[in-house]
Amino acid sequence: MAGAAYRAGRGPRRRTARRGSHPVSTATALDARTLVDLLRTRAFGPFTGVPCSFLGPVISCLEAEYPREYLIAANEGEAVALAAGAHLAGRKPVVILQNSGLGNTVNPLTSLCHTLRLPVLLFVTWRGRPGHPDEPQHELMGRITTEMLTSMEIAHEVLPEDPAGLAERLGAAEAHMAATGLPYAFVVPKGAVAPYPTTPHTAPGPRPLRRAEAIGHIVDAMDPRSLVVATTGKTARELERDFDRPENLYVVGSMGCASSVALGVALHAPGRRVLALDGDGAALMRLEAMATIGRHANTDLCHVLLDNEAYESTGGQPTASAGVDFGAIATACGYRATADVADSAALTAAVRHAQDTGGAQLIRVRIAPGSDPGLG
Repeated sequence: MAGAAYRAGRGPRRRTARRGSHPVSTATALDARTLVDLLRTRAFGPFTGVPCSFLGPVISCLEAEYPREYLIAANEGEAVALAAGAHLAGRKPVVILQNSGLGNTVNPLTSLCHTLRLPVLLFVTWRGRPGHPDEPQHELMGRITTEMLTSMEIAHEVLPEDPAGLAERLGAAEAHMAATGLPYAFVVPKGAVAPYPTTPHTAPGPRPLRRAEAIGHIVDAMDPRSLVVATTGKTARELERDFDRPENLYVVGSMGCASSVALGVALHAPGRRVLALDGDGAALMRLEAMATIGRHANTDLCHVLLDNEAYESTGGQPTASAGVDFGAIATACGYRATADVADSAALTAAVRHAQDTGGAQLIRVRIAPGSDPGLG
């Protein structure tokens, strides 16, 4: 492997947790319920999209108070297409997305909504906003977010800070969409929406593995020379914190791409075992990757899917994984074998078996939601 592609380290080791981010002041933040009610008063809905922590409170409000009005989408392009269909059926849809997902929306926004004049209302968060420190994967997109919207001929403005201002600008957005047939976007900075109170739910029965525990069992069971590609978010952070090593690649950003990166490594690193640490939300966002992996079933790739049924990094909003049989999909795509595990012994056995027998194999690991608050 080219050493530059992997983060340097001094072998597997336990590391102390990162310092958590500072809380954001909500002195001028909009109440999530107020924002939702203002939209519903103007008959906007349904709502669809992929979560971002900046708009997590809005999604939590919708799930708690108007669950039939919120459609979970696997990626942002799908959300735009769902919204286009809702508009054709006479609704006034709203799409919620992180600006890192704008790239996924370019095709449906420019070739579907623009061509057929299908106006959808967008709420696009502004990660990486210039002058506001953020994680490195958001830096470039933060600089070009408004430029991208302008290039797609989507009128946009920063989300107003007060309900009266938002009510007025929603009217202007509605008038613009009616006159042009084009989408309109509100760009949402960090802290623009106040937290929405939620009650943690504890499922009955034995406690599932936590993600960090599962990662520990995987690292202990795998060939120590394995090249590991970890998906963005909490998975990469926990792997880096607890088991940083030169053979690890932490895919910050690029949600859904880790398994494809791992396949690319496996195809061109003969003699090395490759292990992809994936997540349910990430896998659903780029489900087509499983079809490509299946076409290369002789590749020595162990695809481990850590499934907590949630977008953990953005606040724990649900994914659609609860109703998805990833093993059946992998089998249909051509994977050599699959396993579905929920405890440490079964996980350890599955990783060892997959690497001993070789070929593309999927291991779905049922884990508990939640993570260390100090992880960052």
